Amino acid sequence: MKSPGQIVLFKFPQTNLQQGKPRPALLLGKLPGQYDDWLICMLSTQLRHYNQSFDEIIQIGDSDFSSSGLKEPSVIRVGRLAVVDGSVLLGAIGEIDFDRLQRVKANLADWLTQA
Repeated sequence: MKSPGQIVLFKFPQTNLQQGKPRPALLLGKLPGQYDDWLICMLSTQLRHYNQSFDEIIQIGDSDFSSSGLKEPSVIRVGRLAVVDGSVLLGAIGEIDFDRLQRVKANLADWLTQA
C-alpha cells in the first residue's frame, strides 16, 4: 500500500520527455479524487543539485537514512515534481520520517505561496 513519505522506484521522465531509467522518488501525497494519482518528487545522488531552503539532503547518519532504502546520500529535489498514476510506480524501497516529509512539503508550500 502506498503512503506519503515512501521512497519508490519510478522511471522519471527527463526534461526532454524521454523516459529515464528507474530512479528513486518520494511520494508526497495522493491527489484528491477517484484516481490513484500521486504527487512525487525525484531524488538524486548528485548533491551539487541541492538548493538550500528548498531541497532536503538525506545522508548517512540521519535517523531515517537506513529506513529510506537509499544506498547513498541523496538530495530530495523538491523542484523536480510529477503527478503519476500509482500503477506506474515500481514499488517502495523504504520511507523517510514524518518530520522530514513535513519539511519537504513546507518548503514546497512556501515556494508556491511566495508573492
